Amino acid sequence: MEENIKNNWNAICDRAKKAAEACNRNFDEILVLAVSKTHPHSAVLSGMDCGIKEFGENYAQELKDKHQLLADKGLTQPVWHFIGHLQTNKVKYIAPFVSMIHSVDSLKLAEEISRQAGLHNRTIDILLQVNTSGEDSKSGCAPEEIFDLAQGALEIPNIRVRGLMTIGSFSEDKNVSIREFSLLRSLRDELCARFPQADFRHLSMGMTHDFDTAIAQGATIVRVGTAIFGARDYSK
Repeated sequence: MEENIKNNWNAICDRAKKAAEACNRNFDEILVLAVSKTHPHSAVLSGMDCGIKEFGENYAQELKDKHQLLADKGLTQPVWHFIGHLQTNKVKYIAPFVSMIHSVDSLKLAEEISRQAGLHNRTIDILLQVNTSGEDSKSGCAPEEIFDLAQGALEIPNIRVRGLMTIGSFSEDKNVSIREFSLLRSLRDELCARFPQADFRHLSMGMTHDFDTAIAQGATIVRVGTAIFGARDYSK
């Protein structure tokens, strides 16, 4: 397993570097986030042995369990990101240790993250999720709602708004991806103009099939799972 992960990781990093070079960007400013959801904690350990430092998970209970398994073994923890839809009653599972939550799409969720972070004397970085595709199946606030959401979130203690996140359409049409990713970037730019005191540095967008396009549109975090860890088994 480890050899496959190492080869895949190196190939993905090379691909991301080429994508950055193609649009005159510095690859060091782009985080390739290894998405380990549904894969066992042994895959995370193999990834860490290959030099991967930051991992993304979609399910709160699964992330809590992986964190605990590593802690029980006395192992160093990686930097954990939560990237899936998060219910308010699940925030408590990850608040003690998560580094960044990408999927904040309501003030109610932001307030609960703040409350849980305060219980642990922490400040948690968050990204505000925007539904740029308009698909009902995807979470995220509507593009026109992001300004009110950002204004409210910036006033909440114990969280730090660091940018925006979106899940692009699973389309083979590159122009669709470009439209959705450029929309997120333009919303971020408008937020920077409206709230100059804030730090909206991150754009979390792009996955295995479209992260090259996302990098060209300004992504600072791309979320790659299948191309690193292989196909997922959702039956477990």
